[in-house]
Amino acid sequence: MPHHFLAYLYRLQYIERWSLMRKTTEENVAEHSFHTALLAHLLASISRHVFGNDVSPEEAATYALFHDATEVITGDIPTPVKHHNPDILSNFRQIETLAADRLLSTVPEPLRDVYRPLLGRKAVSPTLAKLVKAADVLDAYLKCVSEMSAGNREFATARRQMEERLRGLDLPEVEWFLDRLAPSFEKTVDELSEDE
Repeated sequence: MPHHFLAYLYRLQYIERWSLMRKTTEENVAEHSFHTALLAHLLASISRHVFGNDVSPEEAATYALFHDATEVITGDIPTPVKHHNPDILSNFRQIETLAADRLLSTVPEPLRDVYRPLLGRKAVSPTLAKLVKAADVLDAYLKCVSEMSAGNREFATARRQMEERLRGLDLPEVEWFLDRLAPSFEKTVDELSEDE
């Protein structure tokens, strides 16, 4: 019997993000998942090495890598749509659960226990879940910064909203990142190399 799990995950590259927005650069869910995994690893590393917390950067990156895997079935529902009212959000969460179950059924049986927590996020510690969520929002924020740096004002409101969400998480790791690493995203490649 064939198992289509990996073939499905590879199709994340066809799921477009920011579908309601005019963009200077297209982005798909596979790219977003990679960026979110990078950011989750970095935030967890900051948490561990700057703030002395017992958190695994590798585990954070792994959960982040799979955080939107169900979108290969559901598609990427824009934030303004799914957060329009509580009923829509609740229904979408149910659809996500069904999609996770369907995706998990494509994993070979001996590996299902490995991927069950990654697809369902039920086994994630609250600290790890918060860092992965922060990485997810941080990637959206950085997309907004990059678009605005390219002169695209379409992302002005989204940038403000993402920054408010990030500040609302009240995570010192996020504040540390925003102070020290985020400003580079507003520079051109020439400006980056001038600073070296």
